[in-house]
Amino acid sequence: MQVQSSETGDADVMKHDAGDRSEIPERRTGIHGWLDGIRSTRTGALTLKIVIGVIGTLMVVAGLIMVPFPGPGWAVVFAGLAVLALEFHWARKVLDFGKSTLHAWMEWYKRQGWLVRAVVLVVTVAAAAVIVYVGLRTLGFDVIAMARQYLV
Repeated sequence: MQVQSSETGDADVMKHDAGDRSEIPERRTGIHGWLDGIRSTRTGALTLKIVIGVIGTLMVVAGLIMVPFPGPGWAVVFAGLAVLALEFHWARKVLDFGKSTLHAWMEWYKRQGWLVRAVVLVVTVAAAAVIVYVGLRTLGFDVIAMARQYLV
């Protein structure tokens, strides 16, 4: 941006040149700039920390409840940790650990032959079936008894 001299003399040019030499980072844009604006006051920082903490915790707890059932349980847990990581350093460390563990598991899984992959698939499907059966059983639906009625 070209800065022109104004009626104040060279003050605008000098200010622009000083800004170019400054080590202060420019204001961030997007969500991080918006969050920085909220954090600029004590009240805003405390309110943001509380709101982020409550939303992130609810997401992690809801995800952990969903983990045993087929569906997006782990995805919701990781999303909740990502929300918490906006304000809490420990959540960033837990999120990084989870991502690296998942990456290591996927790399190990890719190196395995078709037999190991088939066993992992069968165990996963069996575990999901048992979890769904037990969940339905606690709600009063005995799926095996219903199937026997149709077969006999």
